[in-house]
Amino acid sequence: MTCATLYDVPAPAKLNLFLHVVGRRADGYHLLQTAFRFIDLADMLHFERRADGVIERAYDLPGVAPHEDLVVRAASALQQATGTRHGVRIGLVKRIPQGGGLGGGSSDAATTLVALNRLWNTGLSRRELMALALPLGADVPVFVFGRSAFAQGVGEDLNAVDLPEAGYLVAQPDASVPTAAIFGAPDLTRDTKPVKIADFLAKPCARFGKNDLEPVAFARYPEIFRCSQWLEAQLAAPVRMSGSGACLFVEFATQARALLAQQEITATMRVAANSTRCGTAPEFRLIQACAGLAEHPLWHWIAS
Repeated sequence: MTCATLYDVPAPAKLNLFLHVVGRRADGYHLLQTAFRFIDLADMLHFERRADGVIERAYDLPGVAPHEDLVVRAASALQQATGTRHGVRIGLVKRIPQGGGLGGGSSDAATTLVALNRLWNTGLSRRELMALALPLGADVPVFVFGRSAFAQGVGEDLNAVDLPEAGYLVAQPDASVPTAAIFGAPDLTRDTKPVKIADFLAKPCARFGKNDLEPVAFARYPEIFRCSQWLEAQLAAPVRMSGSGACLFVEFATQARALLAQQEITATMRVAANSTRCGTAPEFRLIQACAGLAEHPLWHWIAS
């Protein structure tokens, strides 16, 4: 007998260790090269199976109507593809910031596909779930893929890569960035020279390539640029933006070192807030030390 409920199902955030825009298709979709890594910052979802076929969203998501919600759309896509008569009541606890470039909505959608495939006993393979994931968004397939990946195309061409242990300081400036506006900007670089997987693996991850979306986001959101410059000065380490922003990250050899950096930054901000002699620190909505994950927490939930 299969279970009727799944609680505290994680949907981890991702980082783009680099992100190159290498072209644009005739249909307007951008051709990318990027390296995805999951981190242990995660949303949590809850699923209660229903027998009446209804997909119920039991949470509020400000600014996102139910028919636009990737979680609801993912559940509907799986329901339609398999013909199941089951429905579901879905709860969501958001911990990944919206508009942060960490893939929170995409990860929630992928976790919904994987979890409901289990809850509804629909039995789709990883490849079949990835095919359902792609129309939901370019980042959704990698979360179903479940491994650190070198990605090409519009997000569908994924190759697993083994990455060394790492910790990350993740910081969200006081900004939320709409992805479509960044990709639609006329000043976006769209002709970066393609690289090979071997090129990426031959260098330290945090020092490889660039994020082609950074200049566009920095120009339109000066607070992101200011936060990036401030963090780099405080930590004497490269700072990179993830995805289309607004979140920034710094890579460290271990999570313990990332946690120390978090403590240093928060202490500096506290001193600056209480002193007129230390300068003004920028505002952040989130500063958190995270561990890099070798694989998605739900990797073993799918029969590959």
